[in-house]
Amino acid sequence: MQDSSVEIIYADEHIVVANKPWDMLSVPGKGEDKQDCLWRRVQTSYPTARIVHRLDYATSGIIILALTLDAQRALSRSFQERETQKRYQAIIAGRPKEDSGSVDLPLRCDWENRPLQIVDHEQGKSALTHWLIDEVTELGSRVLLTPVTGRSHQLRVHMQAMGHPIIGDRFYASEEQVAASERLLLHAEFLKLPHPESGKMMEFNAPCPF
Repeated sequence: MQDSSVEIIYADEHIVVANKPWDMLSVPGKGEDKQDCLWRRVQTSYPTARIVHRLDYATSGIIILALTLDAQRALSRSFQERETQKRYQAIIAGRPKEDSGSVDLPLRCDWENRPLQIVDHEQGKSALTHWLIDEVTELGSRVLLTPVTGRSHQLRVHMQAMGHPIIGDRFYASEEQVAASERLLLHAEFLKLPHPESGKMMEFNAPCPF
């Protein structure tokens, strides 16, 4: 029986692809109150499920898990070697002057304010995000975000660095921008990658819920 709180998009004997709800951990945190997570819920139906990558607690959308050690190794290699393509939807505050662009700013952990990340041109790791305005709404601009790298909080910090934080972002937006939505308006809507067994390119979609 599948856990009703986690939608399973696809499953075979090697992988399972889930649609993570917003405000849910990908993996357990420290403490008894942080044991509920997507990985544990998926394991109720797929006991051998293994984590390959993560989404932020506040972010919803596509996450792929491996069902065997070999699949986990192959998928991890695909992510490391950037054989994967990911696309997110977000609603950001205001409207950028351009209709599209890229943010190329290195990021590192803000150790004194963990888990926050900051732009650091000396010690940061390279991070690149392409963005495209999809439509302008009452809340702000709906954008399609394509991360080339996969740094922690990359999309959130890059949008803040542009001067257009993601609406509902409790870490990087203003009080007014946080109050405008009950959730972070960031969703992983598309993932393309080679199947860990066959090598065939597979595409998965999870329609944006906002």
